[in-house]
Amino acid sequence: MELFGSTLSATYTRPKTSHFLPAISTMASSYRNTQPALIMNPSANLWRTNSYYKSSIAPPLTSSTQRDHFDLVRAKTALYPSNRSALMTRYTPDDWYKSNHSNYRESESSRKSAERLRKDTIRLMQDREQLTRRTQENTSKNIAERVNDINFWKSELNHEIDNMVTEIGALTEVKRRLERALAETEGPLQVSQECLYHREKRMSIDLVHDDVEKDLIKEVEVIKSCQERMRRHQDRAIAQLASNRAALHELEKDLSDKVTAQRIDDRCHHLRNTSDGIGYYRGIDRLDHSVSLPDSWSKFTDDNILLSQSERAASHKLRDEIEILLNTTSHEMWNQFNSVNVAFTSRVSETADAKSNLQSHLAKTLQEIFQTEMLIESLKKALRDKESPLKVAQTRLEERTRRPNVELCRDNPHHRLVSEVREIEDTIHKLQERLMEAENTLQNLVKTKVALEHDLSIKANSLFLDQEKCMSIRKVFPSMPRLVGYT
Repeated sequence: MELFGSTLSATYTRPKTSHFLPAISTMASSYRNTQPALIMNPSANLWRTNSYYKSSIAPPLTSSTQRDHFDLVRAKTALYPSNRSALMTRYTPDDWYKSNHSNYRESESSRKSAERLRKDTIRLMQDREQLTRRTQENTSKNIAERVNDINFWKSELNHEIDNMVTEIGALTEVKRRLERALAETEGPLQVSQECLYHREKRMSIDLVHDDVEKDLIKEVEVIKSCQERMRRHQDRAIAQLASNRAALHELEKDLSDKVTAQRIDDRCHHLRNTSDGIGYYRGIDRLDHSVSLPDSWSKFTDDNILLSQSERAASHKLRDEIEILLNTTSHEMWNQFNSVNVAFTSRVSETADAKSNLQSHLAKTLQEIFQTEMLIESLKKALRDKESPLKVAQTRLEERTRRPNVELCRDNPHHRLVSEVREIEDTIHKLQERLMEAENTLQNLVKTKVALEHDLSIKANSLFLDQEKCMSIRKVFPSMPRLVGYT
């Protein structure tokens, strides 16, 4: 502790030496301080006073002498407190000169280092300015090349989009024609089915599986087969249109992205150091949001174009197949329609001939029935005519049985009367048999007449069905242009 009434003594210590300026370049070794002793060992003995060294080499004191010395020092320091600091912080003149020379050397070294730093910095700024300018020019050139690449792929995409739009329109038109042709087949199919339905109303022997029915069944099968092929191609056309539109969507999306990228790169290409809107974006160079490389970027667009070209080729092939299908189905249906009409004509002619023959036979049968009926009447009259002669002959025989005794003779009159009765009875029997035969014949003729009349009604019904019902609705058939989808 300090004694009251004494002044505080200041302690002076030498400041630690350090570099004049920090190194700011890769040549920091050229700016090092030339005083390594003072820097590396701040507690060096340069600051210590001569009294310290002298006291360290003084001869050793005896115990009594040492005790007296300590008492003297304690008394001096007790009376003069400032002496205590002065003994420990005093420098020698050599120290003062050394310190000045050290400061001179350090100042000169710092100035040389600063000069080297200034020159190196100016050269560095000039080099970096040229490097920055060249880099910026190369970057602008690369951006311009990128814009040219984008323009090239844009033109390719636009060309392919135009081709795809044209192909979609052509396939849509063919699909619309196919739908119209498919709708046109419903009428002929309904006509064929109605013809089969009407011909089911034929009666008796005319309900035959003739050529007309075979051709009608074949016509229904042909129309249904054509419809099935049309529906399959229609489904394929719908699927192909979906694929075409998907490919077109990818092309348009890619084109939209390239338009946006071109606008951004074009704006970047025209940016200058004096442009408005430039600013700092710290750390942006360490972020990488890219999702593709130049090869994958160009391959992506090339793949989209190749996919579109492949879909266009498939669509064109499908259009050709649909055109062939429409022509094939129209010819098949027309040929079968004509075959059915020819079969109908032939069948109607055959039925008409059969009806005519039946009418002729019916007329002859009616004539024969009339004559047979007249014969029966004649036979009945003949039988009635034989009754009286038979009665006369039998009466005569009966009267002659009353002759008396020997007069009851079997004479020639008796023999003749017996013969007459038997002849008349035989005649009556034969006439009755013939009458029975005539009546049976008449009955057969009547049955034949009924059969002929029934068959005539059957033929008339068949003619009505084939000629009036079927042929009348088969007069109208879709024309060839309508069967291939044209209105």
